[in-house]
Order: sequence, then structure tokens, then C-alpha cells
Amino acid sequence: MHTEHFDVAVIGGGPAGMMAAGRAAELGAKVVLLEKNPGLGKKLLISGGGRCNILNAEFDRHRLVEKYGKKGKALFSTFSQFDALATREFFESRGLRIKVEAEQRAFPVSDKAEDVQKALVQYMQSHNVIVKTNAVVQKLDAKDGKIIKVLLRDGAITADKYILATGGKSHPETGSTGDGFAWAKQLGHTVINPDPALVPVQLKDAWTPVLSGISLKNVKLTVMQAGLKQATKTGKMLFTHVGISGPLVLNMSKGIGELLYKGEVTLLLDLFPKLDVGALDDLLLSTFEQGKNKQIKNTIGGIIPPRLGQAVLKLAGVPASTPLFQLTRSQRLAFARLLKALPLHVAGLLGTDKAVVTGGGVDLREVIFGTMQSKLCKNLFLAGDILDFDRPSGGFSLQICWTTGFVAGSSAAKI
Repeated sequence: MHTEHFDVAVIGGGPAGMMAAGRAAELGAKVVLLEKNPGLGKKLLISGGGRCNILNAEFDRHRLVEKYGKKGKALFSTFSQFDALATREFFESRGLRIKVEAEQRAFPVSDKAEDVQKALVQYMQSHNVIVKTNAVVQKLDAKDGKIIKVLLRDGAITADKYILATGGKSHPETGSTGDGFAWAKQLGHTVINPDPALVPVQLKDAWTPVLSGISLKNVKLTVMQAGLKQATKTGKMLFTHVGISGPLVLNMSKGIGELLYKGEVTLLLDLFPKLDVGALDDLLLSTFEQGKNKQIKNTIGGIIPPRLGQAVLKLAGVPASTPLFQLTRSQRLAFARLLKALPLHVAGLLGTDKAVVTGGGVDLREVIFGTMQSKLCKNLFLAGDILDFDRPSGGFSLQICWTTGFVAGSSAAKI
């Protein structure tokens, strides 16, 4: 069996793997990148709906760390080496212009994820990384706390250092099938059970599928269980053919999933979080005043999307054909109350295959974050979604990939 030797072998050709390989080679290491797909960055190419939310333009390091919750503290030492500002400079210095949109979400000016992938491929090429695609890793051979060999279908690779950047379990069609979790376990690591972290929510309500495609901005969602408020957030959401999605829902999905183990969960949707019921009733009065002789269904579109308006009218028990001059105060108030607290009943979360990212992964306590080196396997470094971080949507998952990839590549080339 033919065996090649390298200074650094990177397993996984996604964002973290490409960054790690390019960085290690930039520092002079002889690097090979192993990717089981025919091409690189398959999941990267579909991220952000094909636009690629490349980073979140939060350039205050402390605030950036806070976005990752309790586990985020581990990232201080890595962000001090390569943070969001360094990420922007890295890509812009390679000709990829970046724009910042709502909620500090940054995208390539071209709106093309493939331009991000190209920048990384060129980075690797300029430093002579040897890329092997269709390279299916079958086994990692280890001895005395070190990896000694990577066995492929058609040969083997040996290296002084190895970087595992195989991603999590989201979008398995892109190759994220959890292989890295199995290898990390074999090497002695604890793997926190991967669960869908950012996933759409499925609803029981029979009236919601007709709302599919309606997008709402600046709405508030409150999570209720057993009559008690559990969480509340404001943001952008989207009705789908089976329930709800969008950044607001995705960022609350993990907490919703945990509550479902305890019992039923209801969500209250506030379509006008800046107004109380009285102020909202005033808005309705002034809107309705302008078209007294019209039916309510023909006026409602001035307040909320017409399809959603008709659904809320039905729930409020107000016939859509009611002329506005016949609308009673109690009917108007019933409608206003629903606009402030529209109940949505959770059936469950969509599976891992629909997750934007998965939670879970290698236990952070088993990694030295200043170098991304494993505490259990001397010549192993870990990067990207294989690590057990909670990542909100908005460019934060890719930021972990860029940062931990850069640091892993730097350390593997130097240590």
C-alpha cells in the first residue's frame, strides 16, 4: 500500500478545513487536505441560501464571545488570534468584497457563496496545499496517544500533525455525516450527543400551512409551557408549509426542543411588539376609519400581510366579509389581542437533516483553545463544527470555522 508523508494532514474540506490547510501551508508546512466529496466546501456553497453569511460584523471581541453563551468563554484565546475583524480583512485582502446587512450579518457583495469558496481554494493553491478529493477516510490508526496513520480506500497518509475538521451532522447530503465524531471517540474524546441546534419548528395548527412563504420582520416570539413564560426574543421569522422558520425561530429552537421533553410548548407571536393593546387598537381604529364601507378583509392588508390577516380574523371569530361600519368594539379588541399574542402550538422540531448547524460535538474541556490541540491525542487538532458550541444564526457558525481553522493551522505548523 502506497503511503505519503506530510507535516500536516487535514481531514475535511469545508470552511474550517480549508482555512486550517491554507494557514499551515502559509507557515511553511507540507500539507495535504482530504475531502470525501468530489469538490470542496459543499455545505459552504449552500449556506445562507447560496449567498453565504460569511461572518457577523461584531468587532468587539467581548460582545462576540457573549453571542456564544456560556461555552463562548473558551473562544477568548482563539479570537485574540483571529477575530471577526481579522476574518473580514482576510477575505477582503483576497479580493472578496463584503457588505453588512441587518443584524450585522455580512455577505459577499456578489451574493455568491462560490466566491467565498474560490477565495479559500486560491489561498490553499498559493501555498501549495495538496488537495485530495474523493478521498474517503476509512480509519485513523492511533498508538500511545498519537495518530500514526490515516487509512484511505486506496492508500494511506502519514503526517506529523492531524487536523480534524469534518463538521457536525447538519445537511448530511453535503457529507456531514458525523464521521469525525466516531473518530474523536475512538481517540478517547467525549462527544456530547449531537442534536439539531438551529432548526425550523413544526406546528400542530391546521390553519398555518396556507401562510407558507410569509416573512415577518421585528416580531416577538414568547415560549410558554404550563402557563409560564420560558423565553422571549424579537427578530425575523418565516411561515413554512409545515410550521415556522427564520433567524428568530432558529435561534430559539434549541431551547424549544429541550422544553418539549418536559411537555407541551405553545408559542405566542406578537406582531406589534412596540405597541400595547390600547395603542394597537388606536392604529386599527384610524386604519378602519379610512374605509368605513369596505369589508374588513379588504382593509387588513394595510396592517399585516392579507393572508395572515384573514387567518387571524377567522381565529378571532370575525367574518372576513364584515363591513367596517358594522365591526363591534369587542370584535376589534379580540382581533387586536390576537395580533399581540397569536398562539402557535408546537408539534416538534424538524430533524437533523433540516438543521442549519447541529449542537453537540467534542467536549470543549478536552481541547486547548489557545492552540486547538487535543488534550488526549498529542498530534491532533480540532476545528469547526466538530466542537460542542451553541451557535446562533447570523454568521456565528462560520466564524468558529474561520477562527478555529486559522488557529489549528497555525499551531499544527509550529508545534
